[in-house]
Amino acid sequence: MLSGENSMVFNKRDWKEFIGTIKWFFGKGRRPSYGRWTYWEKFDYFAVFWGVAVIGSRGLILWFPEFFTFLGLPGWFINVTSIVHSDEALLATGFIFTIHFFNTHFRPDKFPMDNVIFTGRVPLEEFKKDRPREYQILIENNKLEARFAPPPPELLNLQNILVSPHYQLDL
Repeated sequence: MLSGENSMVFNKRDWKEFIGTIKWFFGKGRRPSYGRWTYWEKFDYFAVFWGVAVIGSRGLILWFPEFFTFLGLPGWFINVTSIVHSDEALLATGFIFTIHFFNTHFRPDKFPMDNVIFTGRVPLEEFKKDRPREYQILIENNKLEARFAPPPPELLNLQNILVSPHYQLDL
């Protein structure tokens, strides 16, 4: 759980994939072979806990300033706490509307949105392309077929509703 291929904990491979992604963005290398979790998904996941800790602890101090100054915190600390609390909220909102929205909705290969948020399913060809290392591990361990699911109902296929099929390219 804390180490290994499917771990949500950051490791050396994430750092290598981050550097590889930067090189790929600038045409200086190949796209990294991502596994079960990408570095940006792990960052998104743990950012929530960081935000809850910062906003929650600072919010508690702002909610009960008399109590915390009675415990010995100086008055200026309440002012600093207010700044940190609001800046973290602004940072979280900015992150969601830029980085998170881009990674989950606005990437050219996912636009206008990734259907997986509604269906929980990914087409096999897309899975091979997005998660080649995980695909290879599932093939080697003969576990790929156990992960197959029936296609989602057509009602949930929002790509065909939001984007006219006449404009889709078969790449």
